[in-house]
Amino acid sequence: MSVRYLTASVAVTAIVVFTVWVTDLSFQRAILLAPVLVLGLAAVAGLAVFWGRVGWESLRKSRRPRLVVAASVAFVALLVLLSVLGVKLPHE
Repeated sequence: MSVRYLTASVAVTAIVVFTVWVTDLSFQRAILLAPVLVLGLAAVAGLAVFWGRVGWESLRKSRRPRLVVAASVAFVALLVLLSVLGVKLPHE
């Protein structure tokens, strides 16, 4: 068995065990859904890399990168603070 197969097996097993731990799926059903879980995780990772690169390029080309970073951090901190405080925004 090569190291590549061993690494892939450990990664898929970790994804399946994590899915069973987080969700209410049985272990057998999670094993059957392993290909879907792997593709879903790959899609999420790909989107994170793509949008991370887009954000990084935008930040590099902006005139005031420190202001952009400060505003982003302040916005995320505000969202976290409102979530922790349990503020419910009105829905229409």
